[in-house]
Amino acid sequence: MTDGTPTTLTDRIEAALRDVRDPNADLSVFDAGFVENIDAADGEVTIEADLTALDGQTSTQVVQAMLHAVDDVDGVESVHVERTTPTSEGQAGVASFDHVVAVASAKGGVGKSTVATQLACALAADSDVALFDADIHGPNVPELLDVTGPVHSSEAGDPLPVRVGGMDVMSVGLMESGAPLAWRGAMAHDALEDLFENTAWRNDDVLVLDLPPGTGDVVLTTLQEVPVDGVVVVTTPFHASVSDTSRTVELFRDNDVPVLGTVVNMAEYVCDCCGEPNDLFAGDALADLDADVLAELPFSHDLQGTPAPGAVPDAVSGLGDAVGDALDTAGEVGVEDPAADIRGLPPQERKELVRDRFTALEGGESFVLVSDRDPTPVGQFLGRLADAPREAFDPFEVRRETPEAWVLETVKP
Repeated sequence: MTDGTPTTLTDRIEAALRDVRDPNADLSVFDAGFVENIDAADGEVTIEADLTALDGQTSTQVVQAMLHAVDDVDGVESVHVERTTPTSEGQAGVASFDHVVAVASAKGGVGKSTVATQLACALAADSDVALFDADIHGPNVPELLDVTGPVHSSEAGDPLPVRVGGMDVMSVGLMESGAPLAWRGAMAHDALEDLFENTAWRNDDVLVLDLPPGTGDVVLTTLQEVPVDGVVVVTTPFHASVSDTSRTVELFRDNDVPVLGTVVNMAEYVCDCCGEPNDLFAGDALADLDADVLAELPFSHDLQGTPAPGAVPDAVSGLGDAVGDALDTAGEVGVEDPAADIRGLPPQERKELVRDRFTALEGGESFVLVSDRDPTPVGQFLGRLADAPREAFDPFEVRRETPEAWVLETVKP
């Protein structure tokens, strides 16, 4: 420094961090010994911090204060706080669960948080369930369940989820008391990472993870860092929503996340006066969905009420069973034998197996191929084997069955 003015980026970062206080000891994070190292390369800043001495909630508040302080420093492009504290033993962290089910949507406003909350309550009838509200910019789960903070800490200093009828619930909304959460990507990532790693869950059967809408950085980072067993996608029957949902399904599969199926929300409205069901959206947009439909939920007063674990409206009573069944079969290819399964085979063996199975068929018989890559080009090879143009194959259908398996179905001309 020269004349007390910070000259380098690291100096400016350190000066900003000296304004962040340890609320317990009224010391700066430097004087309290929290900051172990600062790495500032090309504007990308990583702060290594040991926050062992703080409880879970205070630790989260300090991390957020450090992120806010450094993010405003001139020359900082991005900032990340890396904890040097090992993950607590016991049930801390999402890895303690037998199954993690994410609930996602391509758009906001389709009822994703409502479906996630209702799904968690449905599963809680038979399992020890937890609900994690990862929608950090719009945490609605506390309001849907009518619960409030504060979040307390375990003896080890880890944040304890709020209990609702035997179900664990964690949300940033339980800490912020309705404050607007205008965090940038790095801030949101660090806050979520802290809760993912350190929340001291009491239940350990199923974790339902309510993701933010869309496919932004928080969603993709979460899917990469959390061991998600499958995702449930929520849509309405409106054609634009279905179109975006189909692209979102493909994106999840591209990121090796099994898509358990789709929940169609607001599928119909039943008139209070005459009891007649009415479609809210015209057309048959659902035909374009490339995922099984797990449930079609009506627009009803029942689904607008406050749910309770183990006691859900009739409209969602089967949703928990449908998700459980989908979990059991996630990763399996839903085709009947005999199918030509060429996954993992060398190129020549792939070609020979396709030739043998196809030439053994009579005209009009079905041919099914399972591959670990898009098998659409195989159509040209089949055309040469049948001495027929590609257009002669009707139907000729290719679908992505799982993140690692494609299915081709056709009929020999």
